Amino acid sequence: MSDKDQILEIFFKEYDKLKSEQAQRIGFRDNLLYVTLGLFGTVVSFAVSNPSNYYALLVIPWVCLILGWTYAVNDEKISSIGKYIRYKLVDKVKEHTGYMDLETLFGWEIAHRNDKHRKRRKVQQLIVDEITFVFSGMIALSAFWFLVSQPPLAVTILSWVELLLLIVLGVEMLIYADLAEGR
Repeated sequence: MSDKDQILEIFFKEYDKLKSEQAQRIGFRDNLLYVTLGLFGTVVSFAVSNPSNYYALLVIPWVCLILGWTYAVNDEKISSIGKYIRYKLVDKVKEHTGYMDLETLFGWEIAHRNDKHRKRRKVQQLIVDEITFVFSGMIALSAFWFLVSQPPLAVTILSWVELLLLIVLGVEMLIYADLAEGR
């Protein structure tokens, strides 16, 4: 086996490992939505079962922040893997083979980004993500502020910190939404 063949084999093994990591991250990311919804149901059920439990509503923003941030980080890594394949790995293979039409080898990496409905789907997914991880936390905070009159100052400060962090999460999710089309 020539050096050129060995290098190509390494590139294709790298591609295989990257696609495997990407698939694992997609599964993990998508399951975070279900875990989040399950935790919401549990906390809300407990919180509304007794007026003395209203403080439990302050747990929901933390759930939103922790799981939302984990979701966003995984989503960004999924996009980064695709971007690396499209921009770096394809160029490495082109350089070592001289073969310029790599869409036949890496076609899916480029083709799925050119779907005419991709942008609409990505915007819809961003809206779902923002509702799940940001607005639901804000609703929990609003419910807490409405239901608990005169909370201690430390709790009030904590709730405003939670709101600020939820806004930051919402902005970060928007920044990393990967709404671009094409390559």
